[in-house]
Amino acid sequence: MPKILVVDDEPHIRYLLELTLEELEEEGVEVITADNGQAALEIIRDEEPALVFLDVMMPKMSGFDVCNAVKNELELGDVYIVLLTAKGQEFDKQRGQEVGADLYMTKPFNPDDVLAKAREVLKR
Repeated sequence: MPKILVVDDEPHIRYLLELTLEELEEEGVEVITADNGQAALEIIRDEEPALVFLDVMMPKMSGFDVCNAVKNELELGDVYIVLLTAKGQEFDKQRGQEVGADLYMTKPFNPDDVLAKAREVLKR
């Protein structure tokens, strides 16, 4: 069963993403959540989700650090990481590319874009 991990320290953002991805659960996709970077990294190690929607600014471990650990230290290149952030500056996008992010989306995001990206990555 394919898995999607949603990581954000803001409960309302996690909830919005869960609602957005709900119809994929009806198609056999499991949606998992975490509220900080450290928990996310542990879940990614244990569960190896196909797709991660990852907030950048979080307690314990930033999204940049989580992405770097997944892509460059654990070498889990098959995990597709979408960095979500309110910071849309070019410097931040470049940093996301440097740590191996597959996509960079700025908040507020369009739920339809999130669902379309999930379908594309999971080939649904």
